[in-house]
Amino acid sequence: MADLKTNFNGIESPNPFWLASGPPTNCGEQIMRAFDAGWGGAVWKTLGDPIVNVSSRLAAIDYAGKSMSGLNNIELITDRPLLTNLKEIAAVKKKYPNHAVIVSLMVESREEWQEIIRRTEDTGADGIELNFGCPHGMCERGMGSSVGQEPKLLEEITAWTAEFSTIPLLVKLTPNITDILDPGVAAVKGGAQGLSLINTIKSIIGVDLDSFVPLPSVRDKSTNGGYCGPAVKPIALHMVAALARDSRITVPISGIGGIETWRDAAEFIALGAASVQVCTAVMHYGYRIVEDMIDGLSNYLDEAGLSSVSGLIGKAVPNFMDWGSLDLSFKTVSKIDADKCIGCQLCYIACLDGAHQCIHTHKGDCRAFHGKSDHGAGVRDCIADPVRHPEKDLKLLQVPFVDEEECVGCNLCQLVCPVPGCIEMVER
Repeated sequence: MADLKTNFNGIESPNPFWLASGPPTNCGEQIMRAFDAGWGGAVWKTLGDPIVNVSSRLAAIDYAGKSMSGLNNIELITDRPLLTNLKEIAAVKKKYPNHAVIVSLMVESREEWQEIIRRTEDTGADGIELNFGCPHGMCERGMGSSVGQEPKLLEEITAWTAEFSTIPLLVKLTPNITDILDPGVAAVKGGAQGLSLINTIKSIIGVDLDSFVPLPSVRDKSTNGGYCGPAVKPIALHMVAALARDSRITVPISGIGGIETWRDAAEFIALGAASVQVCTAVMHYGYRIVEDMIDGLSNYLDEAGLSSVSGLIGKAVPNFMDWGSLDLSFKTVSKIDADKCIGCQLCYIACLDGAHQCIHTHKGDCRAFHGKSDHGAGVRDCIADPVRHPEKDLKLLQVPFVDEEECVGCNLCQLVCPVPGCIEMVER
């Protein structure tokens, strides 16, 4: 069985699955239950000057029968007293010495950073995560993403904290920026010993068209919030990979964003993440999802012939490159399996209206059976002729066909097809 233990620049955990800072890590009792369920680590919900949170706080997008495909929140940092949190952190670390306990922090001045880091270290925590990513509320006070969007300021504050901290220091990056390399490189220059990303994406998830109040509503008003959940995974994967392939990023990366399954986690790890953090999926399904994550990743590593999770880290990074480096001579075309096709013709419509007009139907002629030129009979007359069309041909008349000379291999037909394996892209 593959070894799932991880060492994230000195932070050890029994597996790479960590809880991200948020509602599932709000208190010690929650994190203890999470560790009992199998989670390898947890990043405590952000500490700082306790605030008063609003109600309501969450809104979601449901898509294709799946609830919470995307989640928006306007919740801020902890609303619990700092001393209470610190006592619980110490209790958790004492009871679970082999699990990773990282504490997310967010304050303003140099003096406040020095004080809260000292008090955090006294709990026995394994590491600190600097929250430079929160896209709402705290950034309006000069914290969160207002720091993460200013590389020089980010580097300066990271340097303060690196000076004060004796335990590993992670910087959590905001995705609300033009190029993730700018804050990432700045954090490393400032002394960060790890990066975590992405934080949530600045967003408005919807509007109540009766009251005209954006969602979620607080009485009769709302604000922008942070977007997370499965819908943000592609953005998070790109940003993790962009950092992982850059030679200036010399510290490990903790990947965050839309992770629900072991496969999601494996993709992040293959693109350079040394650990993964999960929040929204736990809010949706509970802590026990980690059981399937552990089993699935372990089985995958065994089947791939990898003895440990560390062997998977970054394996996909060499295959991620700029567009100009791709092989422009490589060509694929669409191939439709007539036996599997159900005749829905979604591929035909998609190709006709949304792609390159290379998929056709047999409407009006029978060219698929009689060569390039029509024999003059319409489809109805033709299929009534048992000589021209035996019974086995009737189904084939419902199957679209591909003009390979016109096909550009865009894959749209394969993506819209409702039948698994019916359309494949074959190399030419």
